[in-house]
Amino acid sequence: MDKSTDLLVNNSILYRCTQKYYDQQLAQYDVGYGQVVYLIMIYEHEGITMKELAKMGSFDKGTITKAISKLEKLHYVRLEENEKDKRSKLLYTTDQAKELITKIYLVRKEWWEHLNSGLDVESSELFAKVMQEVVDRAQSYMDIESEAVHFFGLQKLSLLDYPGKMACTLFTGGCNMKCPFCHNSELVFLPESMMEINQDDIDQFLDKRKGLLEGICITGGEPLIHPGLKNAIKKMKAKGYKIKLDTNGTYPGYLKELVEEGLVDYVAMDIKNAPAKYALTAGVEQLNLEAIEESMHYLMENHIPYEFRTTIVQEFHEKEDIEAIGQWIKGAQSYFLQSFENNEHVIDNRLHAVRKEILEDYKNILLQYVDHVEIRGIE
Repeated sequence: MDKSTDLLVNNSILYRCTQKYYDQQLAQYDVGYGQVVYLIMIYEHEGITMKELAKMGSFDKGTITKAISKLEKLHYVRLEENEKDKRSKLLYTTDQAKELITKIYLVRKEWWEHLNSGLDVESSELFAKVMQEVVDRAQSYMDIESEAVHFFGLQKLSLLDYPGKMACTLFTGGCNMKCPFCHNSELVFLPESMMEINQDDIDQFLDKRKGLLEGICITGGEPLIHPGLKNAIKKMKAKGYKIKLDTNGTYPGYLKELVEEGLVDYVAMDIKNAPAKYALTAGVEQLNLEAIEESMHYLMENHIPYEFRTTIVQEFHEKEDIEAIGQWIKGAQSYFLQSFENNEHVIDNRLHAVRKEILEDYKNILLQYVDHVEIRGIE
């Protein structure tokens, strides 16, 4: 994980360190960082109401009530009747709070200088400006379209991903599994700095490739974790493209919906391993196989063309596992064994591929249960 671009972790570290510093410096006053912000805002806006305080600082009512109650008990804040609105109180700092507030301002200044140490004036001003812009955007969190599907990769041409068709491949971010052999680790862990492909750029690309490309492969990550995928596919279908969907099978209801509405033309579903080893191979402690089996059985009803596929890894797969997989998917349309390829993007790069001869042995085992079995990823 690249800590320099991990806002979640960095924000947590900054908050905790700030909290510890303020708590240490203000210990003699029996207040800590949890009350400091409210005290400053009341001091600078004497007569403010709790509602106004909540709006100004994006605080929730419960948090404010708790903090103000403590400040009142310590005699740093007093509450007065609000003649304009009997339901709310006016907040004021007390004379006893004046010395404390002076100390808070000094502590705040020292902490800011510490954070800015080593920066020249221009860099310090830029830092303050950028921070304010980030805070302003953060306060408009309700504007975020949380159900939209986000694409983080585009392979402009593939002759392999969609059987029998020239296609492009779009990569969604996020996955509910953490397969150790996954070669798209960034799509699983999704660093905050990872650049998203602009939807307008995708639309322009697809418009230009009409008549040249036949299909679009949607992979991940796990595409079906995105509620907005359906609308995105509708737009792609309207442009005349066939859609191939890659999935781990954990969202059978959504899969059925897309298939039955004619939005998906081909499905490639991962079979990670035999049932007994499934959770281990998927990188999770526990896994309910019912959803996976529901997707598997639905596809085997032959509503549309599909394939099952397994990436074979030396550390996870043995003959007994392949036999169990064969029995599990007996009668399937087609099955592909994929050779594991190690690289810097794999979640666990200590893993190993198996020899070609072993893949051939596994293929022969599977041919007892599935008529069409192929091997991918070997010369």
